[in-house]
Amino acid sequence: MTFIEIAPDRLPLTLLLEADPSEQRIAAYLPGALGFAASEGDEIVGACVANLIGEQIVEIFNIAVAPGHQQRGIGSGLLRFVLESLAEKGVRRVELGTGSVGHQLTYYQRHGFRVDAVLKDHFLIHYPEPLIEHGIQHKDMLRLSLALAPSIPVRHSQ
Repeated sequence: MTFIEIAPDRLPLTLLLEADPSEQRIAAYLPGALGFAASEGDEIVGACVANLIGEQIVEIFNIAVAPGHQQRGIGSGLLRFVLESLAEKGVRRVELGTGSVGHQLTYYQRHGFRVDAVLKDHFLIHYPEPLIEHGIQHKDMLRLSLALAPSIPVRHSQ
């Protein structure tokens, strides 16, 4: 598995739609964003899109793994790569929004993210079609954040 930084417009839309079913919302956050990918050979099997939203603050807008490649640690490896890359760029805080039900919440919490806020009715207001997971309709968005430690350059002895 290879993790790379990539132009976000080179990430497969079908993969981004796995995490965000709105092509319009994806198109809105791609310009000026940072793209990251997990690849096996020539195939991109994982994707992440993040963008600067404040001084030293980045929001992860999308992270997805192709259905046939899930449950193999690819998403966790990609997220670790993204967080390390952002720390190297001087980012000190990472934020994201996710639903209040489903595996995504525990996934982010396992990586150290904590809930900061609840945006009531977010998915009802911003998505024309109901988003259903495990038989439950997503209504509220949870806002999560993670503080990043400053990246320390590795010194090689000579």
